[in-house]
Amino acid sequence: MFLTGFADEAGSSLDIQIKATKELGWKYIETRNIDGKNLSTLTDAEFDTLCEKLDNAGIAINCYGSSIANWGMHPRSEEDFENSKKLLFAAIPRMHKLNIKLLRGMSFKMVTEEAPDNPELEKIIFSKVNELVDICADNGIVYGHENCMNYGGLSYQHTLKLIDNINKKDAFTLIFDTGNPVFNYRRIGNFPYALQSTWEFYHYVKEFISYVHIKDGTALPTEDGITRPSCKYCWAGDGSGDVRAVLYDLIRNGYDGGFSMEPHVAAVFHDAAENSTSLEEVKYSSYVEYGRRFEKMLNEIKKDCGK
Repeated sequence: MFLTGFADEAGSSLDIQIKATKELGWKYIETRNIDGKNLSTLTDAEFDTLCEKLDNAGIAINCYGSSIANWGMHPRSEEDFENSKKLLFAAIPRMHKLNIKLLRGMSFKMVTEEAPDNPELEKIIFSKVNELVDICADNGIVYGHENCMNYGGLSYQHTLKLIDNINKKDAFTLIFDTGNPVFNYRRIGNFPYALQSTWEFYHYVKEFISYVHIKDGTALPTEDGITRPSCKYCWAGDGSGDVRAVLYDLIRNGYDGGFSMEPHVAAVFHDAAENSTSLEEVKYSSYVEYGRRFEKMLNEIKKDCGK
C-alpha cells in the first residue's frame, strides 16, 4: 500500500510538486500537469529535465493521469480519437523510461445530444476504448479507467458493461474516484435521475478496482436535473463521498494498492482565507494538509481493522 497524489494541485512546477511530496514523506507522484504540459506534450529537453529532477529527489511517478479519451473527447469524433492515440503513443516511451505501468484514461465524454448509452454509440465507444487498451497491452501498460464524466461514469452498470466489452482484460483495470459520484447523476432507469451514491458505485465494481483516487465533497441536484451540479469540495471524509466506508471495506478485504490525493480544495479555502494569502500558498498548504489528514484517517482505520 502506498500514498501518492496529483501533486499539480500543490503547484504547477515540478519543483513545487516534488517539494510537497517530500514534505509528506511520500515517494510517488501521479503526474498530470507540469507547467501547463503533461507527459505526452513535454519537449524532449523538458522530459530529460523531469527525469533528472525526479532521480535527484528520489521520487517516482506511479501513474500517468492522462487526458486520453477524457470528458473533453467526443466518442463520435475521429479527430478526438486520433488525438487520444497520438497522446498515448507519445507517452509510451516516456512511461517506459520512468517505469510507469499504469495510465489513467477514460471512456469519452457524456454526450448530451443523444442517449448516451444507445447501442450504436456504445459500439463505437467499446471499439475505441478497446483499441486504446490494445495499444497499452502491446506495450506492457495497464489502462486504468476512472469513473468520471465519461461513459463508464454514467453509473456502475455502465462501468460493468464497459468491462464486459473489453477484450484484453489483463491490460484494463478500474481507478475508482470516491468524489466523482457526488456530482454525477445516476443514469439508471428513467429521468429524472438522482445523484450517484459513491458507496453503491463502489460496492458493485470493487472487485475490479486496483487503484483509488481520494476526493470528497457535497452537491445537490440542479433544478433541471440535467446540468452538472456544482460541488463544494472538502477534506476527505467530511463530504458525501463515503470515503471512510470505502476505506474500511478496502482495508478489511486486503487492499494493497495506492491511494492518490485529488483534493480540489484550494479554491474553496482560498475564498475563505485572508486577502494576504495567495492562491499559490493555499494550493501548497492545502495539498500537504489534505495528505496528512488522509494518512491519519487511513492509519486509524487500519488500526481498527487490525492491519
